[in-house]
Amino acid sequence: MFYPIIRPALFKLDPERAHELTFQQMRFISGTPLESLIRQQLPSRPVTCMGLTFKNALGLAAGLDKNGECIDAFNAMGFGFVEVGTVTPRPQAGNDKPRLFRLVEAEGIINRMGFNNHGVDQLVENVKKARFDGILGINIGKNKDTPVEQGKDDYLICMDKVYAHASYIAINISSPNTPGLRTLQYGEALDDLLASIKQRQNELQQRHLKYVPVAVKIAPDLDEDELVQIADSLVRHKIDGVIATNTTLDRQLVQGLRHCDEAGGLSGRPVQSRSTAVIKRLAQELNGQLPIIGVGGIDSLVSAREKMAAGASLVQVYSGFIYKGPGLVKDIVTHL
Repeated sequence: MFYPIIRPALFKLDPERAHELTFQQMRFISGTPLESLIRQQLPSRPVTCMGLTFKNALGLAAGLDKNGECIDAFNAMGFGFVEVGTVTPRPQAGNDKPRLFRLVEAEGIINRMGFNNHGVDQLVENVKKARFDGILGINIGKNKDTPVEQGKDDYLICMDKVYAHASYIAINISSPNTPGLRTLQYGEALDDLLASIKQRQNELQQRHLKYVPVAVKIAPDLDEDELVQIADSLVRHKIDGVIATNTTLDRQLVQGLRHCDEAGGLSGRPVQSRSTAVIKRLAQELNGQLPIIGVGGIDSLVSAREKMAAGASLVQVYSGFIYKGPGLVKDIVTHL
């Protein structure tokens, strides 16, 4: 794979510009003979989770393909599933640039993108155009200018629009870059949101005559009591899965590095241990009642296996993929 050759040139560019350029090229080659440049033939390693059969246990985490523009290209690379989004009811520009920073020495990334996306309607149109026949997760959130008290309305709007097109729906209540969003992870606010989502899921199941599982994505910055409470809420409301974890606000492991004090969520290797610890504690509390999708700092076969050993049924990559490229997918899927 040619990624190690082009990575130095990409890393000389502003991170967001490099992302835009890469996506532009992937859209250009997708569906053409040039797609063979990124296609990887990987062994079949089917996994059943949330009632769905995944062609392998490695997925692309939400945040990289926010608008569902390169689903087929990621499929060609061999991912067992692709999660697009986070998408909001209305398009939004996100936070001011610059808002994406590489911490190269730590193989980490800080972002404060702020759910920049073209809106749920555009995402659905892109999903319809994709030839992808694998497992597609659609990650949904709330608009920045929607008051937190009315946040559940945004999730329900998105659910209505994506339900027919998603293999599963991910509820993002853990991004640190939308003011107040993380408060939805706690107490009555969480119970109210999950009750509403479960009710809407049941209604949509009857309307579309198919059951689309719902998973909730949580933060790594939760103490033990909060994790126990979240696990209890997920079980009580019969949520289908939990994605652990999102980015962290903790900067302890990157002190002194360039960009370490930038606001936003930190992902990549610096969140690896904390994410795995959250998965392990969650797994103890859930006791198999619902599956865990592990994400956070997976940058090798060993780190993927650590997430599985801690209790994850599936794993996802994001920052590790930026640093290692498609070869990481091949390494993990071949040996996991």
